Amino acid sequence: MASESLTSSTSEALRQGEKPLLVTILGPTAIGKTSRAIAVAKALGCEIINADSRQIFRGMPIGTAQPTAAERATVPHHFVDFVEVEEYYSAGQFEIDALQWLDQYFQTHKTAVMVGGSGLYIKAVLEGLDNMPTDLSIREALNERLEQSGLDSLANQLQLLDPLHAKKMDLKNPQRVIRALEVCLVSGKPFSSFHKRDTAARNFDVLTIGLEMNRSELICRINARVDDMVSAGMRDEALTLHPKAKLNALQTVGYREWFECFDGHCSEDDAIDRIKVHTRQFAKRQMTWFKKMENIQWANALDTTTIESLVHQAIVQRQWQMHHPFDSVD
Repeated sequence: MASESLTSSTSEALRQGEKPLLVTILGPTAIGKTSRAIAVAKALGCEIINADSRQIFRGMPIGTAQPTAAERATVPHHFVDFVEVEEYYSAGQFEIDALQWLDQYFQTHKTAVMVGGSGLYIKAVLEGLDNMPTDLSIREALNERLEQSGLDSLANQLQLLDPLHAKKMDLKNPQRVIRALEVCLVSGKPFSSFHKRDTAARNFDVLTIGLEMNRSELICRINARVDDMVSAGMRDEALTLHPKAKLNALQTVGYREWFECFDGHCSEDDAIDRIKVHTRQFAKRQMTWFKKMENIQWANALDTTTIESLVHQAIVQRQWQMHHPFDSVD
């Protein structure tokens, strides 16, 4: 990449009609989004918004692969480790919170980075979500059904009410299933009917970079990451959360399997193997979602030159300057 001496542009004013730039880095779990986002943020001299529906919760740093304290000290990360597991937090709320943060941040900065693997959270910020109806009493009733009858009962009802959405969503995610059912029951219309409006106007430009790699390479990375998580204390983290196992926030890969182990349904080795299998399946669903999105510049996650070139080109086109050249970033 370019090696010329470049100075920070964060304090320079935008020209008339010019918009700030949100660089978005997305991709499946374990592909290396965090390290790439940090490199880009350091080069741009900006901060990072985290778009991950699992990493928002407190008490789950290992199982959700939250950015480490050292990584967050290098570049400030926002929307990480800030919601209690007992709390309900939606993509719609993330849209509101993230846009408020960006609006304030862009008063003094030209660029920001958003990184994550939650397609709905990313869509919420980049395109907007429809104003979907809510009813807390119905949501509470659905949560009670989840505890009494299990997830399959809810998933089957959703398949009847909205087969289109049920076909493409993760039916093993209770929070998503309950939210979709809630909308169906309150509105009398399919949840999928609320996803047809035009993209919402935004006061910033977007460069979206999608990370991909050979499937076999990604599988190796997923397996290695799970092993690293286990070594880092994933079992003990899950054991601490076990009394809260029925919470929606904990009905996710990496915790369900340990809870089954603690309840005597499988061995520890089986739990670890299941986490690897389920994480691979999760990564495949993520890529299916991302491949349906538009305006993504795809790059091999291991090809740092292409990623850097895409960012550098966007900055040069705007006649801005980088904070640091990429090759000077540690």
